[in-house]
Amino acid sequence: MGKVNRDEILNILNGYNKDEITIATLASHSSLHMLKGAQEEGFHTAVVCEKGREVPYQRFRVVDDFIMVDEFKDIVNDEVQDELRNMNSIVIPHGSFVAYAGLDRVENDFNVPMFGNRDILRWEAERDLERKLMVESGIRIPQKYGDPSDIDRTVMVKFPGARGGRGYFVASSTEEYHEKIDSMLKRNWIGEEDVALAHIEEYVSGCNYCIHYFYSALNDEVEVLGMDSRYESNIDGVCRIPAKDQLDVGLDPSYVITGNHPVVMRESLLPQVFDIGDKLVDGAKKLVPPGMNGPFCLQTLVNDDLEVIVFEMSARSDGGTNTFMDVSPYSYLLFGEFMSMGRRISREIKTGISEDNLDVIIT
Repeated sequence: MGKVNRDEILNILNGYNKDEITIATLASHSSLHMLKGAQEEGFHTAVVCEKGREVPYQRFRVVDDFIMVDEFKDIVNDEVQDELRNMNSIVIPHGSFVAYAGLDRVENDFNVPMFGNRDILRWEAERDLERKLMVESGIRIPQKYGDPSDIDRTVMVKFPGARGGRGYFVASSTEEYHEKIDSMLKRNWIGEEDVALAHIEEYVSGCNYCIHYFYSALNDEVEVLGMDSRYESNIDGVCRIPAKDQLDVGLDPSYVITGNHPVVMRESLLPQVFDIGDKLVDGAKKLVPPGMNGPFCLQTLVNDDLEVIVFEMSARSDGGTNTFMDVSPYSYLLFGEFMSMGRRISREIKTGISEDNLDVIIT
């Protein structure tokens, strides 16, 4: 087994009928606005959909063709890939695509043209690589702890992969860390392999802003398209309980993302936002060429010193882009029209086709 050959992907792409390109993805995560945006840009659309989950895509009328499968991971099966290629498909990755298809199979077995840089996906999934990218890009991130015995303040504990916050927890001591790990193991929320890969970092107190960027490789420009914050269960539920009653409830706070809401940041912070995005794009070009190439998200906290601190990265379209399925204040400033992240991706593909340099943005 070896990595997907880029020359082979480009040969497949060169064999496509460029007048009949299909924009395809997995029916989950942020696919609704990806598909709607593709339709708005004049593309045919398709989804690979797990049986029983097709209703939203039918009711919202954003899909021209369904490829029904027993399980989402079947997207990497040969017959599904054949069908996608026969449709002249360009696949748009998102968090569910990576989680369900499996990163190894995306890298080694998925021979369908994809938008963006498939090599960057591993740098998001593996905490040490994610940290390396941000540190070498010169971005302020929380302090990391190499061993639970080193915990000397409140920390956030995370596990690898695109989990949507599932399993994350806060601990203030080595003892509390081990107590919560043991509890999660007993509930089968995590496995021993997850414990070995646990990422422990300084807990930064601040307001949450998830910043949605788009790097246009065709224009060599970093765009800020939107921002959101998250509804997380059950921490948001705990916070609604009066402080005097919180200890009596006996809940272990968790950070599973259940929804998102749009936010805007004070204007004086935007220079930091663009600086961070530019630095990450420059760093990614050097460490994992061709770099970010398309949508990415930086999950940040702004402290009371008005410092934007990055605590996590998504190297593809993030679920928070669902907050601007039509337009955000930032995408309106830039484009003056309805512009979701999904439509922005399709606009880039459309430009690549018209300028005959689609190979720059496809892997």
